[in-house]
Amino acid sequence: MIAIFSDTHSGDGHELEEEALTAARDADTVIHAGDFTSTAALEAFHSECDRLHAVHGNADSAAVRDRLSTARVVETGGVRFAVTHRREGGETGLAMFGRSRGADVVVFGHSHRPTVVETDDVTLLNPGSHADPRGNRPGFAVLEPTNAGDGGLAGEIREPDGTVIETLEISTA
Repeated sequence: MIAIFSDTHSGDGHELEEEALTAARDADTVIHAGDFTSTAALEAFHSECDRLHAVHGNADSAAVRDRLSTARVVETGGVRFAVTHRREGGETGLAMFGRSRGADVVVFGHSHRPTVVETDDVTLLNPGSHADPRGNRPGFAVLEPTNAGDGGLAGEIREPDGTVIETLEISTA
């Protein structure tokens, strides 16, 4: 399982609870699209997740920015993820960012709004914020390999209690 988070905005911990905490602990891969805010939040994520792949966001402290890059590529489950916090140019800018990295999925944050956008060749995925939704539904995403054996993934954006917000499928065929 792949668990995806963003926009924790915490001064003292990961702020994970219920199904979000279980997903972080059980996932083979955890992706975080930035804005931990503090090193305490980043360290708390590291303590729960064996394989954390993260970037920094605009609200991260200098100490967090020193430890994380602004963008990265993660390959897992037969899918290539390009991860960033935000990109100028909205959906077009995000899609171009993904294409330039040969990605199947662009994981991003910043808006705190759980979002899935299908473009011609890349899926844009914002898991929302599990801890600081700012008027949106709180969210995180989970993805699992499909049974079709095509290297694709199926998943959901969920609220921390497990309530499904949106479903998605990612095909690499």
